[in-house]
Amino acid sequence: MPGGGTKAVKRYYIYIMCSRSGTLYTGITSNLRRRLEEHKQKVTPGFTSRYNVSRLVYFEWTEDAATALAREKQIKGWGRAKKLALIKSRNPRWEDLSEGWDKEG
Repeated sequence: MPGGGTKAVKRYYIYIMCSRSGTLYTGITSNLRRRLEEHKQKVTPGFTSRYNVSRLVYFEWTEDAATALAREKQIKGWGRAKKLALIKSRNPRWEDLSEGWDKEG
């Protein structure tokens, strides 16, 4: 690359959050930390703030925006059982995957 620089890789995250009562929310973002903080702080009125959806239970990423949008749409089209199976495949104990992120440097 001219100038010796490196191109920053853009990541698009597809994520699933849940409430303590089990309500699921699937979303997409290019900045997962910022978006989770917005959900947790209830910055935007809507589904996640209304149903107190604040725990990150699943995420994946891609470098292609179109692929991310297609994947989000695919997951949103699934029934609850298939979403639960996806979450359990990577996070069998349903831990909040963002726990402790605010303490990292």
